[in-house]
This record gives sequence, C-alpha cells and structure tokens, in this order.
Amino acid sequence: MSTAAEIEISYGVSPDFFRLWLGDALHYTCAVFDDTDDLDEAQRAKLALIHEYAGIRPDTRVLDIGCGWGGNLAYLATERQVKDAHGITLSRAQHAEIERLNLPGVTVHCVDYRDYEPVERFDALTSICMIEHACRPEQVRTGEALGILRGFFRRAWEWTVPGASFGLQHVLYDRVPRESADIREMGWLTDRIFPGGAAPRMEDIVHAVGPYWEIVRLRTRRTDYTRTLGHWRERLRRNEKLIRATWGDELFADYDRYLTFCMRAFEQRYHSLAQWSLRRID
Repeated sequence: MSTAAEIEISYGVSPDFFRLWLGDALHYTCAVFDDTDDLDEAQRAKLALIHEYAGIRPDTRVLDIGCGWGGNLAYLATERQVKDAHGITLSRAQHAEIERLNLPGVTVHCVDYRDYEPVERFDALTSICMIEHACRPEQVRTGEALGILRGFFRRAWEWTVPGASFGLQHVLYDRVPRESADIREMGWLTDRIFPGGAAPRMEDIVHAVGPYWEIVRLRTRRTDYTRTLGHWRERLRRNEKLIRATWGDELFADYDRYLTFCMRAFEQRYHSLAQWSLRRID
C-alpha cells in the first residue's frame, strides 16, 4: 500500500493547481466519451456508469473507497439524491477539500482502507482508480500482489450486506515496454508522480475477486483514457504561465512530462483501463 507520505506527493499539491486542468469537480480518472467529446460531460457519464454498475438508489447506503476530492460523493449526493454516502481517503489534502464542500448526507474519513471499520455495513460500493495504490511495485515483483488484492476484496465483502454490488474502475498494467526510453519514463513516472503505486493486471483482479465477488460486467476503455489525458494536457498547457508563476517551473514540467508519457502508454497498450460491475457472493 502507498504510504500516507507517498499519497501526499501524488495528491498533496493545492486543489487549485489540479482544478486548472482537471476541472472544477476535480475528477482525476478516465472519462467516458461514448456520446460526447466534452471532458466535463464525459466525466459525468463515467460517474453515471459507475452508479449503474453499483446498483445505487437514493436509499442506498454507499461507500466510495479512495474518494479523491469528493467528485463522486458530490455526484451521488446532489445529482442522485443519495442520502447516506461515505468516503475514505488516505490523503489529508483530499479529506480537507471534501470537508470544505460540506455535502449533504456525506461522511468522509481519512484512513487507510486496511484500518477502516464501518459502524454499519453498506448496500453498495464504488471505487474509482484507488486500487492502483493497494500494491507497491516491490510487492508485485515478489509475487505478493494477488494476496494483497484478495485481501482488498475480502474487506470489501465484509463491509457489505448480502445482495450488495460494487462499481469498480482502475488502470490496468497490460504490456511491458520494449523501448528503453519508455522503460525509463515508466520508472520516472512511478517514482516522481505516483510513488508506491502499481496498476494490477486483469488476470490478478479476476483471480482475486473470488470467492467474494462475482463478475457481472467488464468493460475496457483504453482509448477513452488517451482522450482524457489529451484534454488534461491541453488544459495544463493553456494555464502554463499561471502554473509556473504560482507553483514553479519544475511542477509544470513534471506534469506536462507525466501526461505526455501517459498518453503514449495508453496508445502503446502499456496500460489500459477496466470498469467492473461486481455482485457480492452470499
């Protein structure tokens, strides 16, 4: 698991920086471009799909695992009228931002998911691009990833009631780079932007969900992430002067480099994206 200090490296820069290129709702995950090329509309389409995959209704008690700056929680509370939504994050900065939003019916905890103990079980779960922080790169190399992922899904099962559903989205590690420049960039990205994180392979998720969750639906969206990253980079570059003046040249250069390589990584199938609808095995 990424440490709290590593999470702050990834998400601890001011929300005002991220808002410049992610948008006001701070959605830092792949959007769904089935019916639009507008980034904000595509992000709402992503949330609607995860909402459907988790079988959420207004009276559903929901937990968002790795809730970021609260974009999904805000969507559930304000657009879907969910009356009892909860979130957990390991980022102090993200937790503070959600508290500032003061969303109706929303409770958020700054806690490692391995230490989380809800007072009441949930009807549905969502998790959007958090599971990449569950395994460290060295744990993947030593063969520990499957056991760690299985523990994640076991906890998710324990947090829920019979009949629960789980809407899950995350980056996949797909193909190993063959070009030395891409290998170096992959290492730089891991160390500089997302230290302590490692995207899982699809086959590891398939093995890890049982015996706790049944796979009902699976959709990959590799090209959607390329488009999402393109929008992010265009917005970042549009705000280059402000970013350099406010947060420094190095931060702008790092994020421009990161977004540029990620576009290549998805284009070359080093990475993909998966969306799952899971049903609790009772």
